Amino acid sequence: MRSLRSQLLARLLLILACLFIVVGLIQFAFMEKFLYQNRASAVQRQIQSVPGEMWERFRPYMRRGPQDSILFFPSASVAFINLEGEFNVLSPPGEASTVTVPHLDQERYEEAMRLPRQSKATYRIVNEPGLGEQLVVLQAVRTINGIKGVVQVNMSTKPLKTELYRQLLLFAGLALAAIVGGLLTFLPVIRRTLTPLSRMIDTVERIDSGKLSERLPEPGTPLEIDRLSHSFNRMLERLEGSFQAEQEAKEQMRRFVADASHELRTPLTSIHGFLEVLLRGAATEPEQLNRALNSMHGESERIIKLVNDLLQLAKLDRESELRAEPYDLAELVRKTEPQLRILAGQRGIELDLAEPAVVPLDRDKVKQVLLNLFHNAVQHTDPQEGRIRIAVRGTDAGAALEVEDNGCGIAEEHLPHLFERFYRVDSSRTRKHGGAGLGLSISRSIVELHGGSVTATSRPGEGSLLVVEFPSMLVEPKIT
Repeated sequence: MRSLRSQLLARLLLILACLFIVVGLIQFAFMEKFLYQNRASAVQRQIQSVPGEMWERFRPYMRRGPQDSILFFPSASVAFINLEGEFNVLSPPGEASTVTVPHLDQERYEEAMRLPRQSKATYRIVNEPGLGEQLVVLQAVRTINGIKGVVQVNMSTKPLKTELYRQLLLFAGLALAAIVGGLLTFLPVIRRTLTPLSRMIDTVERIDSGKLSERLPEPGTPLEIDRLSHSFNRMLERLEGSFQAEQEAKEQMRRFVADASHELRTPLTSIHGFLEVLLRGAATEPEQLNRALNSMHGESERIIKLVNDLLQLAKLDRESELRAEPYDLAELVRKTEPQLRILAGQRGIELDLAEPAVVPLDRDKVKQVLLNLFHNAVQHTDPQEGRIRIAVRGTDAGAALEVEDNGCGIAEEHLPHLFERFYRVDSSRTRKHGGAGLGLSISRSIVELHGGSVTATSRPGEGSLLVVEFPSMLVEPKIT
């Protein structure tokens, strides 16, 4: 498998080679045309340097004697075509016994006669059997009496082709040298350009080994690698958060199972113990039988309440819809007051419901939140001296429900965990009252289902304050 560096280098060199080939072909075409045109122009100047009257005096090659002067063009043949179209060969190349000179169409000769004196040289490339490719130059002969005919000069293109191929070979050598130079130049440039990518690879390998806290360097340049690093880092942050959330969820589930097992084991062990006592003969004694049955009844009620709480939590975790409608939160507290006073016993209750607070509520669920918070306050206040205040007030975002007591309070280190499942500040006190640490967790789930929040503040020895805030309109629920 080839590396990115070698692929980039190969493609760059391929592009460079293709460019040189295209430039070479274009140069070949232009150079060929330039050489032909330049040679034709030189011949044209030679023809024009001879006075027009002299061309008629030259005798044809086949009728010429040794005493006749010969017009000589090196390695070329010369012919004169007069106005009548008579074709006279003046000087064929070499000493061939048979004179072979290309004849063009009469239209070509007439066209050459019509060209202005200072026009570019007119030439044609023809392939003549026995002579090969020929460069044919046509030039009109003029005198003071007008045009007398056309001079045709023919020469082989081999010398021009040789020069052309020599130039092409020189260009190919220079192109090859440029490609080799590009190879030596591109290697360090590509290596330096891909340095940020190499660092990314090293970092990704470390991340692959389990170091999710690693982050890719964001060099700023080049822009594409910087954007890739930034996007990859954001993905790593989400992955790390997901893994942490998964670990926390596993740990929470482990604690949940352990706590639920512990909560269920205690009453089941108690019931099992009473059953053993009854099986050993206590069932025949009415007093012991009655005591055992009452104890087992109390433990079974505790199990039923715990199972119901667990089922309710599971139901709240998967539900995302509420049967909510605008309702006055203060009115809900007023209607619940008789139940609150029964739960409070001898404790004092103060209701602060002066202002209405209408927000979307599922009345049954919010009533359960109120009872849970109130029951928590009852458990932590003195049966005779305890005071519990319930207040409802409007806020900028909706409404707030406050439950305040003058109990023993909660230490600061326990406040962040107060609404976790099975969390107990004082396990011995909770056991006394039969709680399992699920009431506040259920309350938080219901409040978050409404899109609200619940917070707790406390001063040890002075009391606690729990505040539930409901929004004025339902938002996306947050079940945790």
